[in-house]
Amino acid sequence: MADETAKENATKARIINHMNADHHDSLVRYAQHYLHVSPWTAHNTTMSGVDLQGLTLITSGKTHRVPFSPPLTSLGEVRERVVIMDREAVTALKRSDITVKEYLPPTGLWSFPAAAICFAFLAFASRKWYTPGSYTHAYLLRIVGDDFTRFLFLAQPYILAFMLFMHTSEMLYFMQYKLIKHNVSPRTQLFWDWTASAFIEGGFAFWRFNDHVRGLEEEKAKKKH
Repeated sequence: MADETAKENATKARIINHMNADHHDSLVRYAQHYLHVSPWTAHNTTMSGVDLQGLTLITSGKTHRVPFSPPLTSLGEVRERVVIMDREAVTALKRSDITVKEYLPPTGLWSFPAAAICFAFLAFASRKWYTPGSYTHAYLLRIVGDDFTRFLFLAQPYILAFMLFMHTSEMLYFMQYKLIKHNVSPRTQLFWDWTASAFIEGGFAFWRFNDHVRGLEEEKAKKKH
């Protein structure tokens, strides 16, 4: 009897350690779907127990039970059941089963549009660049002439407002439909690194992120074969 209890406890410990080490993203989804907590609160979810009736999760210091329905008949069924539960959570939360864990900065060819957009923000950040008497005003007069320089002076606040509106809209969309969808927690630096790139680069950050996700999908497909 003691041997059976020790064996059962060892099995539970293996399951708990495996889920915490390798499937933390699934635990976060369980907390969000079955416990109805926010991505912010679910970020530090861990598993502390498992039995035939369900899982015990700890989220932000609070202990919760997620029941198995129906209950299991042996611990050997846990693996299949948690996979099914994760699929249900992915579908209900409209999430992807691909988790992004890496930030890719705009290097190589990606650096050119990033630099160009940063220059555009700087160029339209202030009207003083186009005010008579400034160095940039004198330079622009020689390059584009007085009429276009005056147009830039008049248009500056509208161009800046349009850029801020567009890039903020893209950033908010990216946060919800790219980062949250791919299980990136807003409580991580990874989330805010990608968010900053989305604000600065706009669509170029989207393309780089999508390329990265495609690579992860291909890796996952290879592991299945």
